[in-house]
Amino acid sequence: MFHVKPFQSIFFFTFAFVNPIVFISAKLDYIKWGSSLSVERSNDVLISPDGTFSAGFHSVGDNAYCFAVWFTKSAYFIPVWMAKRDQPVNGRRSSLSLPLDGNLVLTDAGGSTVWETGTVSTSSVQLCLLDEGNLILLIPSTNVILWKSFDFPTDTLLPQQPLTKGLKLIASRSRSNYSSGFYSFFFDHYNVLRLLYDGPDASSIYWPHPSLVDWEAGRSSYSSSRIAVFNFSGYFQSTDSLNFFASDFGLGPKRRLTLDFDGNLRLYSLDENKGAWLISWQAISQSCRIHGLCGPNNICVYNYEQSQRRCLCPPGFKLKDPTDLSLGCQPIFDLSCDPLGSKFITVPNTDFYGYDLNYTEGLSLQGCMNICLELCSCEGFLYSFDGTGGCYSKTVLLNGYQSPRIPGKMYIKVPRNETMSDQGRVWLETPALNCTLGTANEHKPNEHKQETNSILYLWFVIALGMLELIILVTGWWFMYKKKGPSRNEQVNMIAVTGFKRFSYQELKEATKNFSEEIGRGGSGEVFKGKLSNGRVIAVKRIAGVNQGFLAEVSIIGRINHMNLIRMWGFCVKKKYNLLVYEYMEHRSLAENLFSNAIDFGKRFKIAIGTAKGLAYLHEECLEWVLHCDVKPQNILLDADYHPKVADFGLSKLRDRSGLHDSSFSRIRGTRGYMAPEWITNQPITSKVDVYGYGIVVLEMVTGKSSTGFYAISERGERDCKSLVTWVREMMFVAASNLRKIKEIMDSRIDATDDDAVKMEVLVRVALQCVEEDKDARPTMSQVVEMLQGHENNL
Repeated sequence: MFHVKPFQSIFFFTFAFVNPIVFISAKLDYIKWGSSLSVERSNDVLISPDGTFSAGFHSVGDNAYCFAVWFTKSAYFIPVWMAKRDQPVNGRRSSLSLPLDGNLVLTDAGGSTVWETGTVSTSSVQLCLLDEGNLILLIPSTNVILWKSFDFPTDTLLPQQPLTKGLKLIASRSRSNYSSGFYSFFFDHYNVLRLLYDGPDASSIYWPHPSLVDWEAGRSSYSSSRIAVFNFSGYFQSTDSLNFFASDFGLGPKRRLTLDFDGNLRLYSLDENKGAWLISWQAISQSCRIHGLCGPNNICVYNYEQSQRRCLCPPGFKLKDPTDLSLGCQPIFDLSCDPLGSKFITVPNTDFYGYDLNYTEGLSLQGCMNICLELCSCEGFLYSFDGTGGCYSKTVLLNGYQSPRIPGKMYIKVPRNETMSDQGRVWLETPALNCTLGTANEHKPNEHKQETNSILYLWFVIALGMLELIILVTGWWFMYKKKGPSRNEQVNMIAVTGFKRFSYQELKEATKNFSEEIGRGGSGEVFKGKLSNGRVIAVKRIAGVNQGFLAEVSIIGRINHMNLIRMWGFCVKKKYNLLVYEYMEHRSLAENLFSNAIDFGKRFKIAIGTAKGLAYLHEECLEWVLHCDVKPQNILLDADYHPKVADFGLSKLRDRSGLHDSSFSRIRGTRGYMAPEWITNQPITSKVDVYGYGIVVLEMVTGKSSTGFYAISERGERDCKSLVTWVREMMFVAASNLRKIKEIMDSRIDATDDDAVKMEVLVRVALQCVEEDKDARPTMSQVVEMLQGHENNL
């Protein structure tokens, strides 16, 4: 690529001023230097030499146009590439110009730049559309390509167009809305091609099926590259071993591989006589297995005879928006937490993917019902009749799917006084929309039923308003009449924990009116203080309700370990909820990590100490405690740099007998340290802490931040994986070569060969901790054993 010198820039500017951009109005083979295409001239279109493709402005809405490449002989508009698809331009005074500096620019009516290639050339350049559908910016004199559309796919791949690392196909929002939708096709961090649904409220991998490991799905992650491409005969090859043939394999028809708006990846062949597209391969034959199609609380029902699907609301629910099925259904009732006030309706052969509160085998149907009734957050459960007595309690009803192959029934919780005597009739009356690739059809109930429903809805709204009033009055009473725990509760707390009860004035004076803030987190601020007896303390001021404060005090009071932060007392006075901790001289690991303050010997000991603290939380204390936010900011260092895990008091508590429980109503943790389970709808276990620990260890070894990697990445992928991928690649090259191992280690610290040996051990353990499959990760106690075993042998 060429660069413009200063005097040349002045020359070009002067030339452009006295010789404005030349507008041409004709069907073209290319756009030359200093020319432009106008949105107002329909003939301003580039045509490929063989006539297969066209490039120009195309209407995508009311007075909205996108610059695109499309198939010329298709009976309807099929774009294969778009410039800035999420920002259409005005239908007047918009243009695509190729100025004399070599930068291809798309401008809107007001002259603002919407999109540009960012290229620079001092030589004459041309914009050409090749027979393959590749739009290129070319220097004809040298045949140097400055830019090409094949490097920036939208939702379609063409023959010989590679999909590589960092690229992805993103589906359109709908058949007529070409902006970016919720589905994507890409190589993940383990070099495997996947389909992802990333909707407004949930995100999940749905192909290959998440229950399958890579080899079971016919994939392989044992590749150092990420390349997928198909040829003109219709044969698709990928480095992850995904290979397939078009059903009409062979030279002849024009083909495209498109991620459609409904989330299915399809290979199409063009019948040029009719201008129609025929499906010659598709990733998912049963479309109800695609996530997000029918939205929350909605059930996808597949008709095998007609090869169509329908989205149906279960009894007691109605569509939020009949024109947009992805918004799902909403209940027409309000659930109570009182177990006696709820019952269940049954939907046979139906399941909702993921979001299991817990899974238990060998239960009776009544036992499964009792579990869901006692949990306020439980929306329903699947009971399996395949002989296992499997009970799957769920907190969110997403990706509903009905199939004869599901050996169980879905039980949805509804109010006991809700009248649904004829469930089959109610089920069929729910507005059913045909959500195939064709036009949606809505079946409306008759006017009499609409009038009856309107009256019922009116009474429902009145009852709901009265209930809200009661809740507001009750909340006011608790907020203003019962500010904090009673005196008896505080006395009991002191007796149980042995803590000192500080006065608010005492802590205010100790912290100099909370003037020296030394930390801040999601649950509150931390201040440095000094008591009258000279003891230095850290005071945490809890944000939120009193109930959370009491929970933290009672939990920490029963937890005692040398690698967990110690609490010395508390204070409750009206709205003030304060905890008094031991003061850690060197503050957090985060404040010391990205400097030369701690050498590799100290880092190895910090890794072992942190692992011991987490292992105690998971397996040894009275309650099963998940930290859920393991990161350097929550690992504190004392005067001798001994680590102590902090901020676990407000973590999720579970009895150890329920290790597979996953009743988390929302995602927890910090971006960069969160395990994949949080966004793939898998059960949450202690392995989420193992994953976060692994990321922290990799940061300690490399001196690089996982979030820092994300900030400099051009791929737009999750930050935590970028660091993992880099370390994996480096370790593969290192192969026990100490000189190569040192290239991974923090360059700010002089490393000896002994340090390299220790850090290699840490990296190999950490990489086990950050496996995407949680079952492949060790427990924290196993991590302690591995590190101590190596420590004794070093």
